[in-house]
Amino acid sequence: MAEVSKPRTDWRPIEEIAEKLGVHPDNLERYGRYKAKIDLRQALEGGREPGRLILVTAMTPTPAGEGKTTTAIGLTDALNNLGRKTAAALREPSLGPVFGMKGGATGGGRAHVVPSDEINLHFTGDIHAITSAHNLLAAMVDNHVQFEGACGLLDATNVTWRRALDMNDRSLRSIVTGIGETFNGIALESGFDITAASEIMAIFCLARDLKDLKDRLGRIQIGYASDGKPVTAARIKAQGAMTALLKDAIRPNLVQTLEGSPAFVHGGPFANIAHGTNSVIATNMALHLADYVVTECGFASDLGAEKYFDIVVRTGSVPPPSAVVIVATLRSLKFHGGTKLDALNAENPDAIARGFDNLRKHIEIVRTYGLLAVVALNKFPSDTAAEEKLFADLCRGERVRFAPSDVFGRGGEGGRALAEEVLRVVDEGPRDFKFLYPLEMPLADKISEIAVKVYGAGRAVLEAKARRKLQKYENDGFGQVPVCIAKTQYSLSDNAKALGRPRDFTVTVTDASLSAGAGFVVAHCGEIMTMPGLPKTPAAERIDVTEDGEITGILG
Repeated sequence: MAEVSKPRTDWRPIEEIAEKLGVHPDNLERYGRYKAKIDLRQALEGGREPGRLILVTAMTPTPAGEGKTTTAIGLTDALNNLGRKTAAALREPSLGPVFGMKGGATGGGRAHVVPSDEINLHFTGDIHAITSAHNLLAAMVDNHVQFEGACGLLDATNVTWRRALDMNDRSLRSIVTGIGETFNGIALESGFDITAASEIMAIFCLARDLKDLKDRLGRIQIGYASDGKPVTAARIKAQGAMTALLKDAIRPNLVQTLEGSPAFVHGGPFANIAHGTNSVIATNMALHLADYVVTECGFASDLGAEKYFDIVVRTGSVPPPSAVVIVATLRSLKFHGGTKLDALNAENPDAIARGFDNLRKHIEIVRTYGLLAVVALNKFPSDTAAEEKLFADLCRGERVRFAPSDVFGRGGEGGRALAEEVLRVVDEGPRDFKFLYPLEMPLADKISEIAVKVYGAGRAVLEAKARRKLQKYENDGFGQVPVCIAKTQYSLSDNAKALGRPRDFTVTVTDASLSAGAGFVVAHCGEIMTMPGLPKTPAAERIDVTEDGEITGILG
């Protein structure tokens, strides 16, 4: 919780944090005393060899919480405590989860980044800028339809660009615009996606620099002409103004952990909908300023890690990781082993043994890419010595490295064993990294490869609408791009209720969409929503502000 932070008098001015990385104050744009943006030229100065990248992922998420971001932050502190120059590279929180079910995303306990309340809310305005750029394009699309009419470049019945909002709001999933007088525009079906699922967010996090950002924005497909040809944002001259809205946001943000480790927090795509990792600009900058960089990817390895490997690494802007950390908890193992949520604190070795099958699959996923994993057991007070011994025996049976982690309660010192195990993997040298599929493979076959080899499905089935769209994308020249599968994060399958390690299931692709600027095709599976809704009791109900202006109630 944000309330356990050390008092601000113990935080270091952001100039001191930047100095640890060799960043001159002239390259900082300060946002108060503890936040700053860094000039993009900083990564190009000095000509040093890039550092080693450590990717933190997790087993399949549960309501009990796994602590992936907390582990990434604590591991960063632990590596610095061991004398290794280390920085974290994390995603920015979305307001949707902050006010919804999950809460904040800045870590927890003695392992989180500060100022956590500001990072969880408006931060430096990056996500607001992305939302504005997205909706500017929507406004320009509607304006084009309004003045050009049926004979214009864009067919009004074939507009595919929707709107975005950084909030959970189910009522905006499907809307009709232009209702009323004719000067209100032409009535069109549309809707809102959460900003973290916006293609602008994906582009923002995959762009190498400002020029690449502008080029990608211009390639966004907004709909089709009357002859069926795709129409891009560049055709209606939107990319320049969109880039103007993003020119400051594209610079990485620098903050600090409670123990004073540098942390880049920049970009925030969801891994169950988009590719789920922070910006390649921030990661690349961190790699050129630190010897080790700890980054995390959204949700479990079947989502965030798969997309990091098959989408992000393919950009050529960041390398494959030198080590992969898989975060697990005994509570989550019990949950996947069939234990009810209210009974997770009770000792249950049989449920741990059953639930370990889920973790075993995530270990296999990492190995599929030719990489080595270290399993981090994120400790909870309810863990017993007998359960920890069983966990260790199960890990040894899989011949996988493992270490306990108590960074929530003890900060960097609680992550020392994990850091030492990670360093052993990193120091062993380069891995035999390999992509899951070649880009030349048909889109439907790429989906099948992910479903079968990563999720463990028996097969993937495409519904007629999805199959037609995939065929059109290939006909339009977008067949040789990666696939980004949008599915539930709560199961290896596309059924959120299928816990543990389901086998021989069918992945059903219900729809597809093209992110031409981001450079991938999205396959929608099951009942995935691109605009979440608030839960019955949203986190917003417990958030408040004291009379002296202190924000309370934001978890993480």
